[in-house]
Amino acid sequence: MFIRIVKLTFKEEHVEEFVQYFEEIKHVVRSQPGCSFLELYQDKTQSNVFFTYSYWENEQDLDIYRYSDTFKEVWPYVKSMFAERAQAWSVDRLLTVN
Repeated sequence: MFIRIVKLTFKEEHVEEFVQYFEEIKHVVRSQPGCSFLELYQDKTQSNVFFTYSYWENEQDLDIYRYSDTFKEVWPYVKSMFAERAQAWSVDRLLTVN
């Protein structure tokens, strides 16, 4: 399993639209094969900056999603609201602190 972190910076006028859209489509992304977790975070100081955290079984599952009809519908719409290019990282969890 690995974690995918994506930073999304939106034009101010699209923040509410994005949040509403994410609420509508989150279950579709979560139901993709290999996706076991998805959350959305908002920056505390820049309200137009968001991060998605998703857990994937393997990189092949993420790639399958990225070439799916769902992604081809979701990504162009979300991208049209950007103020900056998205940034993404794939990371492995090393330690869990309880």
